[in-house]
Amino acid sequence: MTSTHAFWLAGRRATGEAAFDVTSPWDGRIVGTVSVPTDAQVEEAVAAAYAVRDEFAATPAHVRAAALDHVSRRLAERTEEIARLISAENGKPMKWARGEVGRAVSVFRFASEEARRFNGGEAQRLDTDAGGQGRLALTRRFPKGVVLGIAPFNFPLNLCAHKIAPAIAAGAPIVLKPAPATPLSGLILGELLAETELPAGAWSILPVPNDRMPALVQDERLPVISFTGSEKVGYAIMDSVPRKHCTLELGGNGAAVVLADFAGDEDLDRAAQRIATFSNYQGGQSCISVQRVIADASVYDRLLPRIVAAVEAQVTGDPDDDATDVGPLVSEEAARRVEAWVQEAVEAGATLHTGGKRDGASYAPTVLTDVPADATIACEEVFGPVLTVQKVDGEAAAFAAVNDSKYGLQAGVFTHDLQTAFRAHRALEVGGVVVGDVPSYRADQMPYGGAKQSGVGREGVRFAMEDYTYERVMVLTGLDL
Repeated sequence: MTSTHAFWLAGRRATGEAAFDVTSPWDGRIVGTVSVPTDAQVEEAVAAAYAVRDEFAATPAHVRAAALDHVSRRLAERTEEIARLISAENGKPMKWARGEVGRAVSVFRFASEEARRFNGGEAQRLDTDAGGQGRLALTRRFPKGVVLGIAPFNFPLNLCAHKIAPAIAAGAPIVLKPAPATPLSGLILGELLAETELPAGAWSILPVPNDRMPALVQDERLPVISFTGSEKVGYAIMDSVPRKHCTLELGGNGAAVVLADFAGDEDLDRAAQRIATFSNYQGGQSCISVQRVIADASVYDRLLPRIVAAVEAQVTGDPDDDATDVGPLVSEEAARRVEAWVQEAVEAGATLHTGGKRDGASYAPTVLTDVPADATIACEEVFGPVLTVQKVDGEAAAFAAVNDSKYGLQAGVFTHDLQTAFRAHRALEVGGVVVGDVPSYRADQMPYGGAKQSGVGREGVRFAMEDYTYERVMVLTGLDL
């Protein structure tokens, strides 16, 4: 894994004048060297996407579907190789890396299916009033234009897939910018797309550094922006281009609520295990990882020791080891930030039950209680393997605690009561409520996105396709209806 990787310019392999090394956060070794496109090559990619937009929108659905099917199959065939690449550049344990490849396989398959059935025009009779006699409206969806996809480091393959696959399915050209820390997984998608018969220019994958992103954001030929990343950067993008269509999938501080009826020993064992696993998977570097546990007072004293034990049972270490549950964070800088936030909370009165130690880019799975409400770790997205546990009295207080946050991505509610589930769905200010489980569940075909500062718009293949397109109505006149 030490070769130089080309990028993909208008569907073809290309190299620039400069390059950068991608290193493993686990041991610092060089995983690969990536060529960086020049300004002229970026311009060529954007111009090609803009020029082909009408042709690509008119491409038959079966052509787009076949290309997406091909990528899905090829990802499945190369699962182990690609999982090792994800693990090497991201530090993700192999068990999670394989799962990420499997999800990307599904994303491209879902997109292939949607390409075949999307845009099936709705006919509407207009003769409900006399002025509409003999008239019929036919509504179809058409691409808004070229999509600029900006992907993060934490799911370096699947979140690139969530940009590329819906765009191709909808007939919208896409220019993808993968995360500088983890570009190799996204570039793999270029290899597979290059094996298809999609029009030249319909897609480019450009590993440009972040300081060159504003020029792409401002380019009027890229009217749709799909960004996944931090709240600060996402809203800065939106504020800088108020007339563009922006889909922003931003941060969260996911809450898992354990209510009084979820009180049996098996219930609490399961809740603790799920909470421990999904506060630490991907090193806690997931927008919907469990950051907050909000437990009813009647179960708190029995739940907390179970959570601590389950967290301590998480296997940390070499991400290449199949037994490892928790690998390093993406960088030592990221681990130092988590370390500082935990230290700040402890100095302000929080109780540390386990963890709290850093070793390079790795941070030990950590559980805190009694965290002051104004501590950074209580207010912001930690994006690391840290969990806070809070005691509340009753359902209303639990739901209020979930909503006491600027974020609103997803929440999990452990309850057996159907009425409580519906109350949670109505009361919680989030984009998704997962009943009977942690907030970390995501099916790649479901609508996914947040409320409040967690973003705008929705991902999930069909929902992203709707974001990338708009309705256009045609009125037929003089018909015998």
